Amino acid sequence: MSQPAAQPLHIGPHAVWPPVVLAPMAGITNAPFRTLCREFSGDRGLFVSEMITTRALVERNEKTMQLVHFDASEKPRSIQLYGVDPVTVGKAVRMIADEDLADHIDLNFGCPVPKVTRKGGGSALPYKRPLLRAILHEAVGNAGGLPVTMKMRKGIDDDHLTCLDAGRIAVEEGITAIALHGRTAAQHYGGTADWDAIARLKETVGEIPVLGNGDIWSADDAVRMMRQTGCDGVVVGRGCLGRPWLFADLVAALTGEGGTQLARPTLREVAEVMVRHARLLGEWLGDEGRGVIDFRKHVAWYTKGFSVGSELRRRLAVAGSLDELRGLLDELDLSQEWPQGADGPRGRTHSRNKVVLPDGWLNDPYEYGTDVGADAELDTSGG
Repeated sequence: MSQPAAQPLHIGPHAVWPPVVLAPMAGITNAPFRTLCREFSGDRGLFVSEMITTRALVERNEKTMQLVHFDASEKPRSIQLYGVDPVTVGKAVRMIADEDLADHIDLNFGCPVPKVTRKGGGSALPYKRPLLRAILHEAVGNAGGLPVTMKMRKGIDDDHLTCLDAGRIAVEEGITAIALHGRTAAQHYGGTADWDAIARLKETVGEIPVLGNGDIWSADDAVRMMRQTGCDGVVVGRGCLGRPWLFADLVAALTGEGGTQLARPTLREVAEVMVRHARLLGEWLGDEGRGVIDFRKHVAWYTKGFSVGSELRRRLAVAGSLDELRGLLDELDLSQEWPQGADGPRGRTHSRNKVVLPDGWLNDPYEYGTDVGADAELDTSGG
């Protein structure tokens, strides 16, 4: 592996070493998955919650309140918020600070999903500079000293790039660090991440840490990104789907500790993690069956590259209990070694030709953005 990183990532008072962050992913980075990633990392790094909508938090939605619950061992506790209304964002941040719900707040401006961007939310929002500034101002002003960071994309498309302006605004409003996904909203999750954009942002906002995100499928990718862009840390999303042990590789590569041997579990070891993941989900949800059902979406990621067979893969994806899941896994050839090529891209990889936006959204970037409405706050993933 290449040279390790030189120093911790500082998020306010929190020194994150190695400088690795688990990206917020809706339906994925809940407490059980964070537990697995933390265990493989030796509890080193920063592990962010699922994206929380500010309106749901302020209204104390039951599901949302469960999502903001952290295990006592999670330090620092990190919440990502998504919001489109400055006042509501401010109330949500104040609630987190006053009720000691977290130690760090991240703001999401990266969601590329059409049902969000068509209302001016997510990755569309930074185009309206005054609205972005108002949201950041309210967040930092209500944080009570908690560090506030933000995650964003390059822009809407190649003709409407926003990341450098957004970065300057973030520094002026007191944001502690910025993570940049090197894709536009139009790219969605397709194509290749533009790491040069991360380097340009780092040059533009050298006063605060910049984290890079996009196409980190291995520990070597993380080290290469940091060396190539000069960024202060990396944010890992789709690369760890079905591979929480990637964080063991990241720790070894970025600290220089533990040698150069990569985590290459056999299918038997993968199956053990799968069962534990499903069990943790059941304990977290208070119902074993619900936990196994929630786990189903992870099956294809965990078994990628292994010889499983289409029929058994289908049966695994509809398992309804831990016993059934264990029994089906026992039907596999569990002695299989880690398959060649299984470290590559996983999760969504498609692009979109056009970003759906409110009528006239691109007319004036310095307009406040009054078309942004409460229905832009949907429970959806993004970054």
